[in-house]
Amino acid sequence: MSEPLVWLPFDPSELAEVPSGLRYEVVNPMRHVPDSVSDVAFYVPPYDMGPRIADALPQMTSLQVIQTLSAGVDNVRGHVPSGVTLCNGRGIHDTSTAELTLALILASLRGLPRFVRQQGDHEWRGGFEQSLADKRVLLVGYGSVGSAIAARLRPFECEVVPVARHARDGVHAIAELPELLPTAEVVVLIVPLTAETRGLVDTTFLDRMRDGALLVNVARGAVVVTDDLVAALGTGRIRAALDVTDPEPLPAEHPLWTAPNVLVSPHVGGASSAMWPRAHRLVREQLERFAAGEALANVMTGEY
Repeated sequence: MSEPLVWLPFDPSELAEVPSGLRYEVVNPMRHVPDSVSDVAFYVPPYDMGPRIADALPQMTSLQVIQTLSAGVDNVRGHVPSGVTLCNGRGIHDTSTAELTLALILASLRGLPRFVRQQGDHEWRGGFEQSLADKRVLLVGYGSVGSAIAARLRPFECEVVPVARHARDGVHAIAELPELLPTAEVVVLIVPLTAETRGLVDTTFLDRMRDGALLVNVARGAVVVTDDLVAALGTGRIRAALDVTDPEPLPAEHPLWTAPNVLVSPHVGGASSAMWPRAHRLVREQLERFAAGEALANVMTGEY
């Protein structure tokens, strides 16, 4: 019996120690799908595939495992063939996304976008801005990335209030948001995109946020109803910092670009130098488990 075939989006040498008992091909199916597609058993799609992640799946008749490099699996959900194990990239983007979250919060509160514009105009104009210290931060989503964000928030002398799908010790249930929202100055979204969270942030949600509060979305764009957010920003009552939007990419004429009190970054939460060492480590560990016939980590079940 031939060794199981692994498709990687990077050279196997990046794994440092290449697990034995497997054979490897470097494949980007967005550019070319080789004839070996029917033999691939373990598939690691390119990080930037987006919705096209599922394109080649029907041809993978020997497929056993899909290992994504993203924490979210909404692009592949619903396309996984029966009997195939789907594993996400939990842990790969914790550090990078947590860093960007802090950067977005601090930049928004301390007025850095205004200072950048003023620098371009050679204009020296100060002003009183908000500090993260003494703020109450709702962290809506408390998985791996949410925990990493919380760990970085706490040294800033703010109160972190974790919120997850179900309540547990020290963590509020998402059903409690109507009571929690009016109490927070910062609301961070880091939930997966599911049927339950799609459109979670609508007019009702935004109306419950306190005046001057900051909404930070590092989850998925569709967690927020974009038209409702644009309307809320237009009142000047709340602020937003968005690494993700709906739609993406954000069209040049979209009103979010010119809405007041909004900072937009182009979905770069995981895209930093911190990503690849963690991605290579996770993939290597998963391949070692696969080659040894052991249970895999990060297996997605149910609705994901």
